[in-house]
Amino acid sequence: MRRIFFAGMLFWLCGFAVAAGAGSWSEGEHYFRVHPEQPTSTPGKVEVLEVFSYACPACNQFEPTLNRLRASLPQQAKVAFLCASFNPGEDWPVFQRAYLAAKLLGVAETSHDAMYDAVWGAGSLALVEKSTHRWLPRDQQPTISDIARFYTAYGIKEEAFLKMANSFPVDVQMRRSDAKIRDLEVDSTPTIIVNGKYRLTPNTAGGLEQTIQLVLYLVSLEMGARSN
Repeated sequence: MRRIFFAGMLFWLCGFAVAAGAGSWSEGEHYFRVHPEQPTSTPGKVEVLEVFSYACPACNQFEPTLNRLRASLPQQAKVAFLCASFNPGEDWPVFQRAYLAAKLLGVAETSHDAMYDAVWGAGSLALVEKSTHRWLPRDQQPTISDIARFYTAYGIKEEAFLKMANSFPVDVQMRRSDAKIRDLEVDSTPTIIVNGKYRLTPNTAGGLEQTIQLVLYLVSLEMGARSN
């Protein structure tokens, strides 16, 4: 009986969230339908996918908001990541390769916040000159070897990381990531994709707080659809 009661409460709360948000958000203005709908990588969960790059300053600024969003999600939803490479002049392909290598080595999640700090905070992988805030010349930007040394703090030997980063599986994953980003029609970062169906950015949502509210609304839509 208790299980039935809680299931009923969940359905009611989900319906309340949809009703509360329905008048606040407009498809085509605040969020956009993905055509065609894309598969997700989180079976059994409503996926909240961030398309990002460690080399993207806006993604770094968005990271605290994403962490608050993650803490606000119901158990039926899960955050996932898709690393972009479409800005080669600012080292994005190198960081995409590094992220995918770290993911295959099992350390991408635990090192995620620290990588942002290394690029934009402490500066061991800095992309901009701290005193002038200007982008470093291409030949002074972090290399895959520089990034490999960062991951030694997570128990990965530099040689092992470089071997993985330059492997065929990572090359394949890079091509798949780029193709998926094109299929999702993502042209800026950070972009959020909810369950392969809805695309939004902090700009389209109207701000950082609105992004959290909009994502929770879209998640509730998907939860409601699964309950029917």
